[in-house]
Amino acid sequence: MPESIAPLTRKEFVSDQIVRWCPGCGDYAILAQVQTVMPTLGIPREKFVFVSGIGCSSRFPYYMNTYGMHTIHGRAPTIASGIKCARPDLQVWVVTGDGDGLSIGGNHLFHCIRRNMDLKIMLFNNRIYGLTKGQASPTSELGKKTKSSPMGTVDRPAAPVRFALAGDCTFIARAVDTDVEHLRYVLDRAARHKGAAFIEIFQNCIVYNDGAFKEAEERATRDDSTVRLEHGKPLIFGKDKTKGIRMNGLKPEVVTFPAGKPPSDLYVHDEKAGPEVSYLLTQLRPPEFPWAVGVFRAVSEPTYDEMMNDQIARSATPGADNLEKLLAGPESWEVKA
Repeated sequence: MPESIAPLTRKEFVSDQIVRWCPGCGDYAILAQVQTVMPTLGIPREKFVFVSGIGCSSRFPYYMNTYGMHTIHGRAPTIASGIKCARPDLQVWVVTGDGDGLSIGGNHLFHCIRRNMDLKIMLFNNRIYGLTKGQASPTSELGKKTKSSPMGTVDRPAAPVRFALAGDCTFIARAVDTDVEHLRYVLDRAARHKGAAFIEIFQNCIVYNDGAFKEAEERATRDDSTVRLEHGKPLIFGKDKTKGIRMNGLKPEVVTFPAGKPPSDLYVHDEKAGPEVSYLLTQLRPPEFPWAVGVFRAVSEPTYDEMMNDQIARSATPGADNLEKLLAGPESWEVKA
C-alpha cells in the first residue's frame, strides 16, 4: 500500500444509506464480508466501482461507500465492461442475481465472461425473483410452485457455475452466505484474480423462498451437505471427515472411511485442470452428492481490456491527436474551380 494512503477499515466502506433489505435476508452477510475484504486489498477507496442491474441484490452500490452505478435490468456487465476499458486502473465489481444475470442479462453476462473482462462478478442465487415478489427464476427447481408457476415450473434450472464454465471463465467459485469465513476467503481470491472472476453465492430469501439451500446454509447440516474445493487437497467432507469423493472414470462416487484414514484414490482438486474436470465438479449436488463450494477454476489468461488498450496504443499514428490533420489525411487533395 502506498505510504500516502492511510490504512483503511471496514468503516470507510460503509455508506450513510439505510440498508433496505428484509430482516434476515442473506444479502446482509454478503455486504458485510465485501466491506471487510475491500480494505485488505491495498487499493484506494476511490478506485473501486460497484455496478448492479435490477433486483434486491442490485441495491448493493448504495451501501458501499465507493463509486457505483445502479443500472438497468441485465445490463450491468455491459456498463461495467465499458468502465473497465475506459479506466483500466479501477477495480470494477458487478452485482447481479439469478434473475437479473441469467434471464434478461444472460447474453450480456456470457459475453463479458468469454471475453475475460477484468471484472469481479457476484451472482446472488436465491432461486426466486425476490424484488418482484416471488416468481420463478432461471435457477428455480423443476416443479417449483410460485406465483408465476402455480402448478410447478416446467423449466429445467440453470446452473450458474456451469454457465460460467461454458464461457471459459478464468475464475469460477461458489460460496454460501451464512458461511462467512469461507465467503470472505472466496471474495478475497476473486478480488486478487486478474481476469473475469465469477462467484455464485447461495443466498436465502427469507420471504419468498426461505430454505432454498437449507442443507448448505445451516450449521447442523452444512458439513454433510457441502464439500470444500481446496487446491491440491482430496475432496473430504462430513462432520467427522469420514466421507470423500473419488472418480470412477468420469463418474464421481461417494466413499466412506474411518476418521483420519482417507483412501489414496480420492479425487485431488486442481484449480488449473482443464474445464472438462471442472465440469464434473459442477455436477455434484444433493441428494446424491454434497454441493461443491470453493474455487472450481483459477487460471491466468490475457484480459480483454488489456488487449484492447494495447491494440489502441499500437494503432496510434503520429499526429493522431490533431483532428485537422486526421480529417485531411495524407491522401487528401484540393479541388480547384
